[in-house]
Amino acid sequence: MNDTARLGDFLRTRRSQLRPEDVGVPTYGERRRVAGLRREELAQLAGVSSSYYTRLEQGHSSGASAEVLDALATALRLDDSERRHLHALAKPPRRNARTRRSAPEKLSKATAQLLDALEAVPAIVLGRRSDVLAWNRLGHALFAGHLPFEAVRAEDRPNMARLVFLDAHTRDLYPDWTAKARAVVGNLRLQTGEHPDDAALHELVGQLSARSPEFASMWADHRVKACATADYEMRHPLVGLLTVTQQTLSSGPGPSVVVATAPAGSSSHTALALLAHALVPSTADAPVNRTTSG
Repeated sequence: MNDTARLGDFLRTRRSQLRPEDVGVPTYGERRRVAGLRREELAQLAGVSSSYYTRLEQGHSSGASAEVLDALATALRLDDSERRHLHALAKPPRRNARTRRSAPEKLSKATAQLLDALEAVPAIVLGRRSDVLAWNRLGHALFAGHLPFEAVRAEDRPNMARLVFLDAHTRDLYPDWTAKARAVVGNLRLQTGEHPDDAALHELVGQLSARSPEFASMWADHRVKACATADYEMRHPLVGLLTVTQQTLSSGPGPSVVVATAPAGSSSHTALALLAHALVPSTADAPVNRTTSG
């Protein structure tokens, strides 16, 4: 699917998810044959002509101005992440652009130092395709203790999106699995908009769509979500139920560090301490497993 088609698909899907009453559009009790807003209704809300908006949706127009995109984003009630995604989809395609096999992502020395400093906190390093580039002992134990600790070597590193949708252990970690799954899909949708030429990223989406009907359904929603901060209840096989705040630490393009914390004095904080205590014998041997080259 080319860039203009992706833009049109996004606009059409998000328009269908807005009800007239959500945005103050009167319907006068009429029976409507389409879900959500009509094209002309959204165009009016955004202050653009109906014919121009139709061309955008049908992929027959490109190069929409930032002002038009912002007006559409406001009319569609997009949040900051969704607005950024809309702008990314509307960027003119680069000349001779084509999907390409990107080099394996690497763990920088600065990120490795940060991971070392987070020894007492569950932490993992994720690439833009959600590949696990590194984790410390607590991060491994909390998120993927059923996998070998050494699995972050470039040739066999796990992928968190695949684990969430295709791995029974990871699925059982989250009592509200749907919320976690939607966050994963929303982040992948954001990444595909920012990296339209990444063949490996599109291959991952294709594989998950083929192997998981739930992923395919969520992907079709065109929901976009930046994985910044979220609370998740977890059902851990060693320490039981706990609720952690998963935060993504990022300084721009490149891998991100995801940490899990709990309020001091809470039962969840105690559970994390118990998990750390269970790892004491092995922690001294290898506190962090990481790959600094592809």
